[in-house]
Amino acid sequence: MGITSTSDGAGITTVTVDYPPVNAIPSQGWFELADAIREAGKDMSTHVVILRAEGRGFNAGVDIKEMQATEGHGALIAANHGCAAAFSAVYDCEVPVVVAVNGFCVGGGIGLVGNADVIVASDDAIFGLPEVDRGALGAATHLARLVPQHMMRTLYYTAKNVDAQTLKHFGSVYDVVPRAELDACALKIAGEIAAKDTRVIRRAKEAINRIDVMDVHTSYRIEQGFTFELNLAGVADEHRDEFVATGKPRANK
Repeated sequence: MGITSTSDGAGITTVTVDYPPVNAIPSQGWFELADAIREAGKDMSTHVVILRAEGRGFNAGVDIKEMQATEGHGALIAANHGCAAAFSAVYDCEVPVVVAVNGFCVGGGIGLVGNADVIVASDDAIFGLPEVDRGALGAATHLARLVPQHMMRTLYYTAKNVDAQTLKHFGSVYDVVPRAELDACALKIAGEIAAKDTRVIRRAKEAINRIDVMDVHTSYRIEQGFTFELNLAGVADEHRDEFVATGKPRANK
């Protein structure tokens, strides 16, 4: 359980997330995920990183139960810093990051996927941001890298999900396959990248990041500022308490 990293000796390092039952990652886990991805990128024997998950779904975001069981704002701050670290690690990784999305990818999962280089998904995969139903904001920065602007706004305000086939239509998901074939699909595209001269690919990754039209670091930090505002106002605690108690979004009062 936790974050594991393995290398195949052929240039592919696979980082696996495993936090049963739904891969809601605790605060420390986000930092460990960031460390694993950064270390893989620094290793010159790594030509490409695959980010995948075990279990029912790829990622269910932060561990809200951990947050609500902790006195004060320490867990909230740690979760926000941890997410920022993990999202940045994917984006700034010296080599391309291929993500293999199984089942659900929500909340913080969108931050990881939106900052990746290549996305493959199982045919039952769904993507979404339930942030407004949790009294929070964040990762609109990354959702905007997956869908067009007005679709992003609609999905964000309604907390609705979008399926993998739709994202393939938009061009953000490279391929959609049955779940049993997902790892093989990720390995295939990763193998094609790993076969290239890593010195060239590493410069290509840096060049593409430098010409990116969006400053993902600053954009996400702005979103976090509004999340902290909602927390200081007590709004976010109301929504998180309701979710922990019932598993459902808080009704409008």
